[in-house]
Amino acid sequence: MLSDSGRALWQRAKEIGEAVRASVADGGNSRKDLDDFIGYITSAYFRVRSAQPPMERRDQKSKRLGWQLAELVTSMENLEGAVRLRNVLTADTSCSLPHTNTLPLFSRSIRSALSSVARTQHDTQSQMESVAVVTVPFPAQGHLNQLLHLSLQLASRGLPVHYAAPAEQVRQARARVQGWGDDAVRRVEFHELAISEYASPPPDPAAASPFPSHLMPLWEAFTASAPAPVAALLREVSASGSARRVVVLYDFLNAFVGEEAARLPNGEGYGLYCAAVSNLVWWTEAGKGLVRERGLDYLPATSYVPEEFLEYAERRARVGQTLAPSAGVLANSCRALEGEFIDFLAPQLAARGKKLFVVGPLNPLLDATAPEQSTEQRHECLGWLDAQPPASVLYVSFGSTCTLRGEQIQELAAALRGSNQRFIWVLRDADRADVLADHGESRHARLLAEFTEPTDGRGLVITGWAPQLEILAHGATAAFMSHCGWNSTVESMSHGKAILAWPMHSDQPWDAVLVCKHLKAGFLVRPCEKHADVIPAAAIQEVIERMMASEDGLSVRRRATAIGEAVRAAATAGGSSRKDFDSFIAHITR
Repeated sequence: MLSDSGRALWQRAKEIGEAVRASVADGGNSRKDLDDFIGYITSAYFRVRSAQPPMERRDQKSKRLGWQLAELVTSMENLEGAVRLRNVLTADTSCSLPHTNTLPLFSRSIRSALSSVARTQHDTQSQMESVAVVTVPFPAQGHLNQLLHLSLQLASRGLPVHYAAPAEQVRQARARVQGWGDDAVRRVEFHELAISEYASPPPDPAAASPFPSHLMPLWEAFTASAPAPVAALLREVSASGSARRVVVLYDFLNAFVGEEAARLPNGEGYGLYCAAVSNLVWWTEAGKGLVRERGLDYLPATSYVPEEFLEYAERRARVGQTLAPSAGVLANSCRALEGEFIDFLAPQLAARGKKLFVVGPLNPLLDATAPEQSTEQRHECLGWLDAQPPASVLYVSFGSTCTLRGEQIQELAAALRGSNQRFIWVLRDADRADVLADHGESRHARLLAEFTEPTDGRGLVITGWAPQLEILAHGATAAFMSHCGWNSTVESMSHGKAILAWPMHSDQPWDAVLVCKHLKAGFLVRPCEKHADVIPAAAIQEVIERMMASEDGLSVRRRATAIGEAVRAAATAGGSSRKDFDSFIAHITR
């Protein structure tokens, strides 16, 4: 006979046993945690493939399931890890976790879940591999860069991707891409398009317009010669037995590519708009009203390009017809930057049967706190930045298509020197068409020698190509004096850096308005309509000091930091851009 106290303990033990059993039954907390864990490790299928190095330390325990599981979970960014885990569990049903006895429910559940994942993987991977993607950028750095980033993003999801451009521009794009490892770049198949010979004159700093008219021979040769090799490449990919669908992504300035895609029996074309969505909004009548309602002064790109390029664009881009053959439009932007403009444009395109996929930022989002690369891999300017205080450096660069006159360079140099602020200045002329050719000593070499000594180590001048993404991601960088090309604007905002806007041509004036007036994340150095004037050093110095050493500037920099966090959130799991990117992949692999 049990005593009363013994009976009470027995009853209590029984209740605990029932509670424990309930926790592992359907709906129980342990069962829920197990399901969550299974969901976590199997969700690797939906993540970007990026193989991770195995754990360095191994011991006797590594033979046990728990340690194998721990190792595999740390490398679950790739789907192959999930399949390896499934194989481990299938091969040894008696393995146990450290400090536990056998867990048959655990093993059965994970084996079942991962078997399902493996089946899904096989089916979906077959779908992925039967869709070939061909990307054709316009041959200018900002356009090459955006479509290469998009190509790399798609290739990282397992899609076969072909990137086609003239030979010089293929080398240019590969040499300058930032934020991707060599293995990632090797996933993309590059094709060199044969085009006719073209002149490659240097930029003219004294030209009436800052527009890079010296690149016109390249662009004319491209649009005259590229259609034939592009059509041949598309037919080749289309006819390959493995491609049930050919998805062609083309720059809006390459309308002919969309037309060629429409001729394929299994082709679909999608235009990538390489400028701000709000810029595209303006070209609709209702959009003009929206821009005016926001108190923004739209500065059409046509006001800041020479007649020669306008005629070229009208002949070759056929902007009004670019959408006609396309199945949809992609944009390198996000809601944190242009939410209301995106909301306006999406139904406008939907009414024309076009889906809008807003998938930006396309550039990699670098982590300033990530472990450093070896010194052999890092640019020297990054070591210099490491030695500077947080948020203390002004980064100055005017992109790949802008050239300052000699007088203006002297005034900017005096302003940087007089401001007593730390800076990195990328002092180089606009690209030539044959960008990687040796063009001799920079015209800035003498100024560089004269300028750097008086700054007493506060500044660093770079006359070659600079790692802009890494500079913007660095914690020592506070702000960016920029020409406001869309690439640079998105890169700066995505890394939370305020902008000192110095627009020069094309869509740059609008980008400056968007940043300074709409987002309130920058100050205007000079309006574009005054491009013919030389801005005196005192005026430049004043705006530098306002950004770097005033409460007003601190407020703007904090605003840019908040925008950067929102932009990064848009590109991560659950964010608006990630959802659009996933939706685009689901759509083209349907």
